[in-house]
Amino acid sequence: MTTQLLSRIACKSLLPKVVAQPEQLLPTLLKSKSIGWSGFTGVTYPIRALQPLLDYAEQNRLPQVDHKYDLFVCASGGTITESKMAELGLISSRVPYQVSKSVSKKINSGEIAFTDTHLGMFPQEMQYNHYRRMNNGRIDTVVVEASAIKEDGSIVPGASICVTPELVQLADKVIIEVNTQIPSFEGFHDVVTLPLPPHRTPLRVSSPSDRIGQTSIPCPLSKVAGIIEGSSGLFISANAKGDAATKAIAGWIVEFLEHEVQMGRLPEALLPLQSGIGKIANSVIEGLDQSNFKNVSVWTEVLQDGFLPLFDSNKISVASSTSIRLSTEGFEHFFNNWDFYKSRIILRQQSITNSPEIIRRLGCISLNTPLELDIYGHANSTCVNGSRMLNGLGGSGDFLRNAKLSIMHTMSTRPTKSDPLGISCIVPRVTHVDHTEHDMDIFVTEQGLADLRGLSPKERSIEIIRKCAHPAYQPILFDYFQQAEQKCLKRGCAHEPHMLDKIFKMHEHLETDGTMRIQKW
Repeated sequence: MTTQLLSRIACKSLLPKVVAQPEQLLPTLLKSKSIGWSGFTGVTYPIRALQPLLDYAEQNRLPQVDHKYDLFVCASGGTITESKMAELGLISSRVPYQVSKSVSKKINSGEIAFTDTHLGMFPQEMQYNHYRRMNNGRIDTVVVEASAIKEDGSIVPGASICVTPELVQLADKVIIEVNTQIPSFEGFHDVVTLPLPPHRTPLRVSSPSDRIGQTSIPCPLSKVAGIIEGSSGLFISANAKGDAATKAIAGWIVEFLEHEVQMGRLPEALLPLQSGIGKIANSVIEGLDQSNFKNVSVWTEVLQDGFLPLFDSNKISVASSTSIRLSTEGFEHFFNNWDFYKSRIILRQQSITNSPEIIRRLGCISLNTPLELDIYGHANSTCVNGSRMLNGLGGSGDFLRNAKLSIMHTMSTRPTKSDPLGISCIVPRVTHVDHTEHDMDIFVTEQGLADLRGLSPKERSIEIIRKCAHPAYQPILFDYFQQAEQKCLKRGCAHEPHMLDKIFKMHEHLETDGTMRIQKW
């Protein structure tokens, strides 16, 4: 046992559970059929404790049917481990969100049963035993990366917390991987144990700065099957840089928020911001840094590099998140200014971060990126052409359904190998509905911003096509709308006009001709 590891384990009763080699944990993993592990957006997930399982499976060519696992892993928690498990054929099912290309391939080939669900609902669904692949409402083994273990045996997570408290609560056995390559994050977290209805009480959060829980995750000593020192560190790729188009989107959004302040619909410091991840989201955050907004608060799932300058310039007063996902350079800056960020950031489990009650009370401004939008206001975030799963819904629905302002931003077109201009991200009808027209307020592309609040379906359609569609697709979409309206008026059903035989013609044309730019309907 190294001096570093010893200094991180304050509970001396757990010292006999420390193992020198990860292979000593293998029997526990081999006896399990359901496994969960910590991590959110590639942060705070264990690697060393799970490596022996991968090595053993590869060396012994495990019979795949007998050694498949049901994975209960949070949002993209552990791509390296998960991808290897998928390649070895070790995954039977997966819930609720993932970003591994190997896993996605197996999902779409029918080899992995994938359950896509709102991240905010996932913890309670596990507690209610909604997942039949659980062992009578239990998970056999949960592996948790920790930054420290306190005197009472409770676990101090690292840079994310996600659904770890509920995983530990439902686990029969817990393996703890203490990462000594990062500082102890003690004091960053706000952990709450939520009873199930009808015993649940109001969550008393009225500001992102409010704390309502404790700083570590309770874990009975009897559950701990082993403790190992982790040395994985933080391997996060650099965040995607914005370009002229994404900066244009950011410009439209900042201009809109400034207008809302002038109209008295938003306070000068705005309302708590929620932002997704990706190139557009990064550009929006950078745009806010260049704006005149001050004392902004954040209530979100992920803090990326783009947030750091806003902290440094004191434009952000406080931020609540479930993950700090920074690049190598970002974490270096974060660690060098530890006390400054610790006084401004609170990390919470996703059942709190994504709580509809809190999101609605705070009046969050939600910004997320979809796959496609349609002319009446529906959004598809998950399934290409209605069938091919990409990653999953994540937490976007938790926020978009409950935010004061629900904003979807995307490019107007997406280039393909067969069409340099690209397919249109604005279509007559999305092929899969994740977010309904009733939940959307604002659509934004590099072409412009469509304010959909208070509009009828046909008014929304005109606004979206005129403001957000690419010029090459505007005539095509207007032609569809006008033909649909004429046909539906004759039948007395023109509230939200559609031609059922042509509704997906742009998508079909893409598959047959390589482009969405149809010549006629």
